[in-house]
Amino acid sequence: MAFREQDRRRFMDLTVPEYAYMFGFLQADGHLAKGTGQKGALSVELSLRDAAILRAFGELTPYRSSITERTRSTNFAATHTSATWKLCALEARTKLNALGLPYGRKSGALAPPRVEFSGRDYVRGLVDGDGSVGFTGKGHPFLGLTTASTAIAAHVCDFGAETTGVERTVRRNARDSMYNVLWTNEAAQRLAATLYYPGCLALDRKRTAARSIAGWARPEGMRAAYTPRRWSPDEDRVLLSINAPTAAAEALGRTTQSCNLRLWRLRTGQVPKPT
Repeated sequence: MAFREQDRRRFMDLTVPEYAYMFGFLQADGHLAKGTGQKGALSVELSLRDAAILRAFGELTPYRSSITERTRSTNFAATHTSATWKLCALEARTKLNALGLPYGRKSGALAPPRVEFSGRDYVRGLVDGDGSVGFTGKGHPFLGLTTASTAIAAHVCDFGAETTGVERTVRRNARDSMYNVLWTNEAAQRLAATLYYPGCLALDRKRTAARSIAGWARPEGMRAAYTPRRWSPDEDRVLLSINAPTAAAEALGRTTQSCNLRLWRLRTGQVPKPT
């Protein structure tokens, strides 16, 4: 198959929704390996039921790639069939690495791209790769992401707060040192509707789950959803001038935890400082 040079130049332009989604998915579920010299490969292995997304990646990639299948026994099933998409082109791997997909085992150092990118599509890619959408055991909608990266967790928290109005704290759990970012009920519905919009590239099963939680209605008698208090530029100025979460909490009538998180976001550039 012959590929046009202009298609290769456009490859991984993250302002294109499909590439932003694909890059988020690769950060979550892809593996970039180095070989001898300039050899190496990008690979993504998924259950055969999700192979359609791998075919979509192949169609989006203006370099030779392949999809293979294998069946083996696992800890969860006697027989499990998976599909693996593989891309070897050095030019493609170099571009992905420069955007923030590391070689070798992925670590907590993963971070959102430092170039302009389509935000909701990138986050949907992360959720399709390392997240979940559906109903809790009690029948409440939820949408969540699990990640080892502080930068990824903070970015998703900020995106979720802007989309739903509900803030989440960034904290590793004690069991495995991972971040588990979760929205439930109406917040999960609003976030899912933003991420899984009509015609978007996504895993079919998670798109279906996003549609299913859209029909949930708060049961009669269930306590009303909490309405968060947004930070104003004036409050940000006070917080930065005091520069101490406990003292700022008393001055602003907020919790110490809320002030500590907001101060961290301001210091690290996760949110812009007031002018």
